[in-house]
Amino acid sequence: MRKTPRLFPRLLLGTLLLLPALGSPQAQAETSQEKGLRLVQEADKQDFGYVDLTAQLEMVLTNRQGDSSSRKIRIKMKEVADDGDMSLSVFDTPADVKGTVMLTHSHAVKPDDQWMFLPAVKRVKRIASRNKSGPFMGSEFAFEDLASQEVAKYTYNYLRDEVIDGRDSWVIERRPAYAYSGYTRQEVWLDKVRLQPNQVIYYDRKNDLLKTQTFSGYQQYLGRYWRPSLMLMVNHQTHKQTTLSWLDYRFKNGFSDREFHKDGMQRTR
Repeated sequence: MRKTPRLFPRLLLGTLLLLPALGSPQAQAETSQEKGLRLVQEADKQDFGYVDLTAQLEMVLTNRQGDSSSRKIRIKMKEVADDGDMSLSVFDTPADVKGTVMLTHSHAVKPDDQWMFLPAVKRVKRIASRNKSGPFMGSEFAFEDLASQEVAKYTYNYLRDEVIDGRDSWVIERRPAYAYSGYTRQEVWLDKVRLQPNQVIYYDRKNDLLKTQTFSGYQQYLGRYWRPSLMLMVNHQTHKQTTLSWLDYRFKNGFSDREFHKDGMQRTR
């Protein structure tokens, strides 16, 4: 089974296909859990086949006093048949993080594999599964937020229909089915046309409101794949926020699996 609408960044979809009519016997017989699962599976199908992509990112970290700092990142991603996506992120600025590399191999059921190359110590560090709820490079994004959101990683429950920022959406609750998540649950506003998230609200391990992520500036690529130009993650507990601005998406670059191997992270430029 492939991914749910991503944090993008999968994070990061078009016209809904093959859904039963709302008044049909099948729709009437569906439970809220069945409907939630069906909707994310359709969104997953719609995004399948992008093959790979590159993009340029600007990450802006803003503290509770309103002071900001910026980081420039290059990212590339590759689909993997019958598993999660692979992604490689390289920091170009500022100088104190330049050359830092993060590699993620997402998986549908087993724990994701994540590594970081830290140029200051000149070694590759594996991110332990129990640490994936921690902040990524001082941002309000956790390591687990940056892996592709595979369908099998969650259980689902359709809650309601709702309009947000003028977009008709389904609101779907998803609960992590994997160990060591920093969340008890998330509420996803799934766009009925794009089949991409408009908003995600995260609840911490105590089931208290933790963060809200919003997605905007969507554009369609290759006549099918919707991607946002801006993601905003607001932490309601720390009053900090992080924005990710996405530029220059390029698809179907012909990447090989070798380009996403941990042994090559120290040579990545």
